Amino acid sequence: METADLLIHSARQLCLAPARGGPQRGSELGTLGIIEDGALAARDGRIVAAGPTAKLRSAFAAEREIDATGRVVIPGFVDPHTHLVWAGDRAAEFELRIAGASYMEIMAAGGGIVSTVRQTRQATAQELVAQSRPRLDRMLAHGTTTVEVKSGYGLDTPTELKLMAAISALDQSHPADLIPTFLGAHAVPTEFKDHADDYVDLLINEMLPEVKAQIPNLKFKLWPNRPLVFCDVFCEEGAFSLEQTRRILEKAKSLGFQLKLHVDEFKPLGGSRLGVELGATSVDHFVTTPPEQVEQVAKSDVVAVSLPGTPFGLAHTSYSPAHLLLEHGGALALATDCNPGTCWCESMQFIIALACRSMRLTPAQALAAATLNAAYAAGCGDQVGSLESGKLADALILDVPDYRHLGYRFGTNLVHTVIKRGKVVAGGM
Repeated sequence: METADLLIHSARQLCLAPARGGPQRGSELGTLGIIEDGALAARDGRIVAAGPTAKLRSAFAAEREIDATGRVVIPGFVDPHTHLVWAGDRAAEFELRIAGASYMEIMAAGGGIVSTVRQTRQATAQELVAQSRPRLDRMLAHGTTTVEVKSGYGLDTPTELKLMAAISALDQSHPADLIPTFLGAHAVPTEFKDHADDYVDLLINEMLPEVKAQIPNLKFKLWPNRPLVFCDVFCEEGAFSLEQTRRILEKAKSLGFQLKLHVDEFKPLGGSRLGVELGATSVDHFVTTPPEQVEQVAKSDVVAVSLPGTPFGLAHTSYSPAHLLLEHGGALALATDCNPGTCWCESMQFIIALACRSMRLTPAQALAAATLNAAYAAGCGDQVGSLESGKLADALILDVPDYRHLGYRFGTNLVHTVIKRGKVVAGGM
């Protein structure tokens, strides 16, 4: 008999969300590989077996057993697009939007991202960690075990470096795994308002090289030797043009960064096509993307990340063209876009429920998009996102009898127990 540190057994449904040599694409999205009366064994923080309870209980002697009778076991959620680290809030701007002001009007008047930039520049790294940790705690409690986190509320070299250091500090002090993204190209800061190209020059000639030099000092649990670091650009009217985006990302790629893009949130500038051309890991938002570019993304290795909480937060009615992407065989992921301006949401469960309604995804499709495909969108699909042998033992026990409750219900927390690297880290203590 083999030994295990943890054995979860007697799950009414064990949802594997298996990979197919990569993310689930097109009509495959929603393949959950459900095992009824299922069990999961973990040792040294990784999954060693998944299968029927009778088989695993006869094969493994575990230090700790968890009885999941009547409950559902799924992979831990992966959130591949967040702006988790910031200072302050923008509650007053929410009131302005409700009164009719648009997101871009607020931004042009000195609010929006630049408002958070002012508050974030004034905060110390320790204050940023202290303000951000409760958000990360809520994410974990709602089942998110791996989180991509962007900088982007500094827009100057010292503050961007401070944000990257804060992301690393959070990762080292919290059970969740964090994945860092440099987003110095989040907006044009007020001091460069009338000469944005000069800010692009600063990004290319100073910020990116400085962040690259900082990388050896950044520690992340998923990559203990050298972290995977992304570079992202907000390619949008009022932010960065297509040509500016190209310049920044080509420099980032030459320095060894992996690439992400904010694209087509409000206007289609061609960012999706650029992401395919440059071999980006993901293109995110993906709302106003023209049909021909949807097809280009679908036929590439780029993952399209939908953030349905953002149009919901803005009271918009347009969402990502998920079904068109899937019809062309594309890979779709979901994320919260947790941020202080448009979508202060820490719950992937709510995003799943929203995607089922706004994008007409089935609960199975939304679950796979929030786990396996989200992991590939964050560059870590080989380590998390499914309950397969060899991957990290990141699992959730849901206090429901059927996985479809995830799309069916909203506004509550269905997670009974959060397991990270084979350890219970939230609930079910």
